[in-house]
Amino acid sequence: MNGAVLIEGCAIATVDAAGTEHDEGWILTEAGVITALGGGAPPALPEGGRRIDARGRLATPGLVNCHHHLYQWATRGLAQDAILFDWLTTLYPIWAGIDEEITYRAARGGLTALAMSGCSTTTDHHYLFPREGGDLLAAAIGAAGSLGLRFHPCRGSMDLGRSSGGLPPDEVVEDRDAVLLATEAAIDRWHDPAPGAMVRIAVGPCSPFTVTAGLMRDAAALARRRGVRMHTHLAETVEEEAFCLESFGVRPVEYLDDLGWLGPDVWLAHCVHLADDEIARFAATGTSVAHCPSSNARLGAGMAAAADLVAAGVAVGLGVDGAASNESGELAVEMRQALLVARLRGGPTAMSARTALALGTIHGARCLGRADEIGSLEPGKRADIALWRVDDAGQAGLADPVATLVMGPPRQVETLLVDGAPVVERGALVTADLDEIARDAAAASARLRR
Repeated sequence: MNGAVLIEGCAIATVDAAGTEHDEGWILTEAGVITALGGGAPPALPEGGRRIDARGRLATPGLVNCHHHLYQWATRGLAQDAILFDWLTTLYPIWAGIDEEITYRAARGGLTALAMSGCSTTTDHHYLFPREGGDLLAAAIGAAGSLGLRFHPCRGSMDLGRSSGGLPPDEVVEDRDAVLLATEAAIDRWHDPAPGAMVRIAVGPCSPFTVTAGLMRDAAALARRRGVRMHTHLAETVEEEAFCLESFGVRPVEYLDDLGWLGPDVWLAHCVHLADDEIARFAATGTSVAHCPSSNARLGAGMAAAADLVAAGVAVGLGVDGAASNESGELAVEMRQALLVARLRGGPTAMSARTALALGTIHGARCLGRADEIGSLEPGKRADIALWRVDDAGQAGLADPVATLVMGPPRQVETLLVDGAPVVERGALVTADLDEIARDAAAASARLRR
């Protein structure tokens, strides 16, 4: 159990339904839960509690990362000028060498970048399981636990190899029955449906060009039978659209819809190439989207219509995506990227700084089915809280703290609490040794490239 923590003197952006903000306020947490918050003078600190002087800071909910491939931290900087399909075919043979040690060390590197950028909850879409690789899902879960982050890994999969018309080489795909057995075993072992859970499992076949229709249908049936969420890539590139039209005679959204893959228990990564009626279909079915603006730009995939999706009522969270297609690996900058991409598409009123913050917080929580627990600062929600300096040389004088965070110079978080426990304090990671993580990640990357 975590003791009481009183954060005082900060500006607060709660990101609640009313958009409540305080120019100077306080937040009280006890046992990992927000018990009260408000503006003005703070209440008395409970006996034995801890006080955090947060003057000159902005408090926001901890950020939520809705799409990632943590093992890719070991292959950053490769295939720098490739489109998605060429990038994948270059990297598949390298990724075939991942094992538990590489996955653990790479995941720790990627998770550290997330934590230092204010992320308290992240998913990981791990879809590649080499036959001799060991328990890669357990390695990623162990890495998240070692840093103290809330974790939503997907037991992903690929069963459509090159010899059957798919993109990946046959040696990195799995048998359908083996996938289903492994997925159910992962749910049995790791999924925690209890309030405040630190680990929850989702079912995550990779994409239309790497997974058979049979596995997509079976995975959906398994997920719904077990009451877990579903995640996959969709409509990321024009090449994927052409693949679906040639292979299935329909566009990617219609293909997934026919397989039972739209609904309130589904969030889909990218969704760059959507027609207006497909956006409406997402809204009607309650399907959510993980928007990955930096990765989409890095691969030249296009600009997703995030503002149009939000206007239609679709939950649009933010995703870093794999660190091999977004070498930064940090989440806070994705709020700025989302705002800029929206304005490139729709002009200066297309997305506000507060909407961008909502994408990185409450919308992400909706994607993961956790909006009743995280994503906003409200009494009764988990004490996942980020404190950002807004008074230093790079930020001082910016009139609006939220605009300072979203539109100002990129920065790392100063304090990050997850369930009320510190993960980052005074700008330093406190749950692990940064130098050790860097050395281990560099060694894992070198070994994998060899």
